[in-house]
This record gives sequence, C-alpha cells and structure tokens, in this order.
Amino acid sequence: MRIRVGEGIDRHRLIEGIPLILGGVELEHPKGLSGHSDGDALFHAVCDALLGALALGDLGQMFSDTDPTNENRDSAQFVKQVAARVRAAGFEIGNVDATIMAEAPRIAPHANTMRENLARALEVDVGLVSVKATRGEKVGPEGKGKAITVRAVALVHSEAGDKA
Repeated sequence: MRIRVGEGIDRHRLIEGIPLILGGVELEHPKGLSGHSDGDALFHAVCDALLGALALGDLGQMFSDTDPTNENRDSAQFVKQVAARVRAAGFEIGNVDATIMAEAPRIAPHANTMRENLARALEVDVGLVSVKATRGEKVGPEGKGKAITVRAVALVHSEAGDKA
C-alpha cells in the first residue's frame, strides 16, 4: 500500500459587507472572508492538503483567481473536483483533519455541520473528517479579528501503486 500525506494552509482577511462562509456554513458574523470565490478557507486548506499529498500543485494553480468562472464560486465545487483528481490518480482519501484559527465567531457549534459538508463534497464517511477550532487569544491577525486561518492535513492511500 502506498500512503501519502499533504498539508494545506489558507488565510483570508475578514472584511465587512460579505457573508462569512466556513465549511459550507454561513456563520453569523459582521465580517466575511475576502476571496475571489466564496472565501471558504476550510475548504481551500483541505484542497491544498489533498493536492499536496500527490504533488499536484495547489488550489491557485487549479482554480486561478484571475479566471472569472471562479468568482464567487461555491468552494464545495473545488473540493469535489480535487477529490475526483485524487481518485483519478489512483488514490483514495484516508482522512482529513483541519483546525480553524479564529477569535470569533465560535466554531464548535458548527463543527459537525462543517464535517458533514466536507465529507459530502469529498464523498467519504464523516468519520474520516475532523474539524476543530482554536482561538487566537488576542494575538496575531486571527486573535485581533483581522483574519481566519485554517490548517489541514490529508492522508491518501493506494493499493495499486503510485500514479502521481
């Protein structure tokens, strides 16, 4: 069996006047994540972790922010396409673990819904997806409410060998 691991990190500034979407959930908050698409940093970090596991580049290479078709796009579509690419390379998704770094809003009440949304987009059992959060404790851009950062790791495996 071949096993590969990838890491993804995504940070977006918080700005007023747009909805805050994380893990496919619109959260009540006065600011949202800036981005060319819907700015869903959780989905973006997971995509980068999966792409990194197979040395397939990164989200920006696959879905350019200069491409108008990606403007305001639902990031669940990115996750679905990346998962399909992982499978096309002969691999299956073993598990995904993500940590959201944000002072506010509170993530814990929404973490299970985010897990379910991510699992649905990846087409895996929800038991293979972990979403958790930590506060910035008033330190750094996350702690000062200026940004949200997500770190994700993904494990992929293949019985047939490594096509990537």
